[in-house]
Amino acid sequence: MSLIIEDAENNFKHIHRILNTNIDGKRTVPFALDKIKGVGRRFGFLICKILRINPKLRAGELTETQCDAIAKLIAEPEGHGIPRWFLNRQRDYKEGKNLQMASNILETKLREDIERLFKMRTNRGLRHKWGLKVRGQHTKTTGRRGKTVGVERKKK
Repeated sequence: MSLIIEDAENNFKHIHRILNTNIDGKRTVPFALDKIKGVGRRFGFLICKILRINPKLRAGELTETQCDAIAKLIAEPEGHGIPRWFLNRQRDYKEGKNLQMASNILETKLREDIERLFKMRTNRGLRHKWGLKVRGQHTKTTGRRGKTVGVERKKK
């Protein structure tokens, strides 16, 4: 009796690397893809449907060709039949295209957008830079942590 526990047919991977993100092999495919920044649960289920991957399949059971296909679909979603309204970057400011941003590219684009708003001196850009609430929320009693200006206690 061996003490080594063998995975099913020795092709189970506990960690997959897709778009510079580690994906947990124990979770089902749509929920594992959720760990990629810019890919949510709905987009994960849509990827499974288009690539004909069983959504109940564990991510560790994916083959390398399936992982490459997932990365290609995220990079070029409109070419695979995903509608424009489903994408997270419609009519990009610089390129004018409909894109699905993911991982590091998404973070870079968001930073560029906030920088552009700040340079135009818009209210939204200024509030982003100051660390205040941006979308019209009340700030008298909430959002007092972090870099925001809060209420100081009276000194004894």
